[in-house]
Amino acid sequence: QELRPRGLDVKQEELGDLVDKEMAATAAAIETASARIEEMLSKARAGDTGVKLEVNERILGSCTGLMQAIHILVLASKDLQREIVDSGRGAASPKEFYAKNSRWTEGLISASKAVGWGATVMVDAADLVVQGKGTFEELMKNSTAQLVAASKVKADKDSANLCKLQQASRGVNQATAGVVASTKAGKSQVEEKDSMDFSSMTLTQIKRQEMDSQVRVLELENQLQKERQKLGELRKKHYELAGVAEGWEEDGE
Repeated sequence: QELRPRGLDVKQEELGDLVDKEMAATAAAIETASARIEEMLSKARAGDTGVKLEVNERILGSCTGLMQAIHILVLASKDLQREIVDSGRGAASPKEFYAKNSRWTEGLISASKAVGWGATVMVDAADLVVQGKGTFEELMKNSTAQLVAASKVKADKDSANLCKLQQASRGVNQATAGVVASTKAGKSQVEEKDSMDFSSMTLTQIKRQEMDSQVRVLELENQLQKERQKLGELRKKHYELAGVAEGWEEDGE
């Protein structure tokens, strides 16, 4: 509900104030998210060890990098918006410009809210991941893309600030990819560790696992033997065909 453009609920003269307010709120949300990540990282270092600590440090470190990239994006967006207003308003005041371009302004407000909301959701997801209860989604990437689209739609294509915004957007995409990659790698690392952890098993469970493992080893050895036989036959046939192609049989005669 908060993300929906307020449209007619907002008097046009208030739109300019809302842009500044929502951009400030977005910046504050990103700072809060960054602080929460640092808090989670400190907690992990105090309570986790070994593989779990390594995984959590990597995931939270990538989240910190993403928050920094988003912060740069928001600053670039604000610079470009200021340039758009200054170049397009003529003798009008900024508030009059925002009112005249109310649809664009409402889209900008909505996009800014989406970024702040996305940062909060992403940190909630990170909290679940380090607790082993959740997985990441690429929500943050989509939210920031919305802000970029809203910011550049009225920009001069040769604007240096637009170039900076586009570079910042690429930085966010790369940082998002880093978060996803670190999460996937951490998940695999934890799962691999868990599969070799027998400390909590009873004697009966150990015996059962041992029998299952022996059966699996025999199955794999059988598959390996068959594959080696297949490889040998393939090499033999390869040699025969290569000999015919090169005329080895004729040379022998």
